[in-house]
Amino acid sequence: MAMDSNRFDRRPRQVLPGKPTIEWEPWGEYQDVLLDRSSEGIARVAIDRPTKRNAFRPRTVMELCDAFTRIRDDQRLGVVLFTGVGPADDGGYAFCAGGDQSVRGDGGYLDEEGLPRLNVLDLQRIIRSLPKVVIALVAGYAIGGGQVLHLLCDLSLAAENAVFGQTGPKVGSFDGGFGAGYLARVVGQRKAREIWFLCRQYGAEEALKMGLINEIVPLDGLEAEGVRWAREVLQHSPTAIRCLKAAFNAETDGLAGLQELAGQATHLFYRTDEAQEGRNAFLQKRRPDFSDSGWLP
Repeated sequence: MAMDSNRFDRRPRQVLPGKPTIEWEPWGEYQDVLLDRSSEGIARVAIDRPTKRNAFRPRTVMELCDAFTRIRDDQRLGVVLFTGVGPADDGGYAFCAGGDQSVRGDGGYLDEEGLPRLNVLDLQRIIRSLPKVVIALVAGYAIGGGQVLHLLCDLSLAAENAVFGQTGPKVGSFDGGFGAGYLARVVGQRKAREIWFLCRQYGAEEALKMGLINEIVPLDGLEAEGVRWAREVLQHSPTAIRCLKAAFNAETDGLAGLQELAGQATHLFYRTDEAQEGRNAFLQKRRPDFSDSGWLP
């Protein structure tokens, strides 16, 4: 994952226009991604391929997976702002324009060794199951696989220039997983079929109307609004938030969602005297005594 050390600057880069309202600290060394964190418990992940409209290639996805895994393992972080660097030299903005078709081979997107990959599916699951709140900040295009990535975030704020849509059937591709099924849960079956079958593009106002985003924000205030939302989330119980996220997922994700919710319940149970008595009795080679736990109604 490491990039050329001469390219890496310890000063945080400007990701979106507007005056910063939080102090970012660069974290990690990547080629296609910027990762920053703050002392307030907020992380920022940005795809850094503006000349490609932040389209992803296998390296991009590997770096995003690594960045989100770092965030998962840092107990000081509770909220992630996920976005794309902009503008490009031509003035264009994009959250993510999906898979980079210039590296698409017959079996997937070709990595640097020529191996065809669809590793964005791994990234989708990581974002979905991350026990922290992920907020998409969409400036410009969220198209194709980029539309799916924004969809999988817990909350989505869009700049006034945001554009959403699917291109899969136009380029011989589709996402029959979250990209179709979860989209239908969010906007309804009829609208989801329209989005996929017609491959139209939708502005921020229409996206808000169909429930695809939470709020429209001026472009130069997009990151600041994301920080404001993140700060509100961070005022609340971390355990309640992570269990709520798992509960929302469980309603749509079948056994995988139930496993996630059950894992959060196990996490809570391990903290109780009852669970600790079972562990301690095993280690001490004695019969456990659960008499203080009771059989509550």
